[in-house]
Amino acid sequence: MSVRLECLTVRYGDFTAVDGLSLELRPGELFGLLGPNGAGKSTTLRVLIGQRPPSSGQVSVLGHDIVGDWSRVKPLFGYVPDRENHFEEFTGRHNLRFFAGLYGVPDARVEECLHLVELDEAAGLHVRGYSLGMRRKLLLARALLHRPRILYLDEPTANLDIHSGKVVRRILRQLVGEGCTVLLTTHNMEEVEEICDRVAILCKGRLVALDTPLALRQTHSERKVDVILRDGSRRVFDLEQDRERGVLAGHVERDAVASLQTREFNFHEAFLKLTGTAFD
Repeated sequence: MSVRLECLTVRYGDFTAVDGLSLELRPGELFGLLGPNGAGKSTTLRVLIGQRPPSSGQVSVLGHDIVGDWSRVKPLFGYVPDRENHFEEFTGRHNLRFFAGLYGVPDARVEECLHLVELDEAAGLHVRGYSLGMRRKLLLARALLHRPRILYLDEPTANLDIHSGKVVRRILRQLVGEGCTVLLTTHNMEEVEEICDRVAILCKGRLVALDTPLALRQTHSERKVDVILRDGSRRVFDLEQDRERGVLAGHVERDAVASLQTREFNFHEAFLKLTGTAFD
């Protein structure tokens, strides 16, 4: 396994932010970590990037204990935070060259990463003139400089336009195709269904669901249909109920149905069902 969390618990005083979380991330997997505000997503990421020690439990990255063997863990991952921390007075290229120097990465790799995120034409501009989307893409380029085997991303497509969002998603799928393990948090449910291989949903620090997006869709979709009858009345039929299925069949046999539409899977509704809270 690329990343293994075993009964991870993180406490802030009397408050338990992460409560006995166990997860295993596979090589070449794009894994989504979801949950409402305060669910424990950010705290889990802080543990993974070394900003917060576990209160109890164990975390290992490619077989290395994150506490006892941190010097070996640190070079293995890249991290895209939810808040930027660029050098505003530097150009985009100068920003990357600074970090490339820390990693011992050649300038040619800087140019590769700038091209990858489509910032090569803006590389000579000062970051203070960058749009929010350009700043987000520069963070991704920086995280990829040293070719990490694991990539952690906190809301990677926030503030991106449609095209840039597609570019980032394409890059992430390309990375997992090359064997990189990607863990991301996001509030974009369409993004989850489009690119994630598996999804973990947290609520109050605990794991409440773990599966593929398709399996979650199949398990938690509403088996209901919205019907408009020829007399203009509107009805909703629950296909889980034998009686309602029979009533609907009777309307169809009598040609009393003007239109019928099944309900599409709604991740927000599934999230509400699983966590008992709205998705912020």
